[in-house]
Amino acid sequence: MKAKIMIVDDTKFLRKLLRDIFVSNGYEVVAEAGDGEEAVRLFKLHKPNLITMDITMPKMNGISALIEIMKIDPDAIVIMCSAMAQKSLVLDAIMAGAKDFIVKPFNKDRVIETINNVLSG
Repeated sequence: MKAKIMIVDDTKFLRKLLRDIFVSNGYEVVAEAGDGEEAVRLFKLHKPNLITMDITMPKMNGISALIEIMKIDPDAIVIMCSAMAQKSLVLDAIMAGAKDFIVKPFNKDRVIETINNVLSG
């Protein structure tokens, strides 16, 4: 059975892009969130196997949401998504518990490679 994924990004277009990549590779997208607060709420509800998390979002940013999700489940698998200009924020996210990061704009092969690597441990 393929992993259940939650996509968190404030840009609807990027959520659709990731959804298409995941679904075309056999993954199930169980939830999508447009901000960190929604991400924490949906994480509790859906218990996804993996989360892709944007860093810069309204209401609650991705690092704050990551910290809250790690309090709920220290074994949660979160992959941060960011532009290269946010490299220092990516390092903060890794320190807070993120397993990896994907650089925007998304490269389909890199996204799937990262997901597969993180899920296989």
